[in-house]
Amino acid sequence: MTRTSPKVKYIYQNHHLDSTNWEKFDPRDSDVILSTSIKSGTTWMQYILLNLIFKNHKEKPKTVDVSPWLDERTTDPEKMIETLNLQTHRRFIKTHLPLDGLPYYPNVKYIVVARDARDVFMSLWNHYRNLKPQVYKALNEDIPGRAGPPFPFCPDDIKVFWRNWITQGWFEWESEGYPFWSNMRHTQSSWNFRHLPNILFVHYSNLLRDPSGQIKRTSDYLDIELSRQELASIVMETSFQNMKSISNTFLENDGSSFKGGGDTFIFKGTNGRWNEVLNAEDLRQYRCAISRTLSPDCATWLENQER
Repeated sequence: MTRTSPKVKYIYQNHHLDSTNWEKFDPRDSDVILSTSIKSGTTWMQYILLNLIFKNHKEKPKTVDVSPWLDERTTDPEKMIETLNLQTHRRFIKTHLPLDGLPYYPNVKYIVVARDARDVFMSLWNHYRNLKPQVYKALNEDIPGRAGPPFPFCPDDIKVFWRNWITQGWFEWESEGYPFWSNMRHTQSSWNFRHLPNILFVHYSNLLRDPSGQIKRTSDYLDIELSRQELASIVMETSFQNMKSISNTFLENDGSSFKGGGDTFIFKGTNGRWNEVLNAEDLRQYRCAISRTLSPDCATWLENQER
């Protein structure tokens, strides 16, 4: 465990990411930064935060309208900053950056949501293979400023995707996560600083197993008081079944980037599907990635869920 403060070490710029967008961000003491790699419960925790922060509002805004993904290259960073500066409620900002590419503010609270890499992979496969052609065109041709090679189309074979994803990184300092960004390394970059009082780790599997306990734990961390009735209401509102039914409300353009819309984006929400897909050789590659990327205690937490 590192006993110093986190520092920005790398600039992350590719087809999706631009970490320099954070350079114009002016933090407030009440801010919450939600950090995940990808397909690890980002949208779920965003909706939990929305319901916690707006718990006294009869009508809640759409998550996508109030909680921007600040390091997203495809959205005008000036507009995102303007939106955040105009907000008077408690702000909660999404990021997919590892902590070595994300500014650290001692006065801000961070929530890191993580998931077993094998479960991330299965969810990411559904996400990647259901992107519509116009998404690739926008990322690679229409939106200026892309750094590095174009975003490759999803392979037809899930095993080809697995091999690429688990054995190579997009950036030269990564060794897994291709063609997006690191998954394991994202978790480890924050795990190294888990002693800091303003970093909270939440495991996706614990959210599945005990949503009430994890939501209460999150509200306590954010100093948001909840009555039993309020907690029960938020648990029901943020259940997978309810989020599935209103899935298009979480996405820009009502989910038009995905085949099947929001119903594809919020797909199954379950763990363990990798058991029917990954064989012994695949799992050997997974173990090699762990040995390259994760400390033993971080690897144990990711696989064994509870902490």
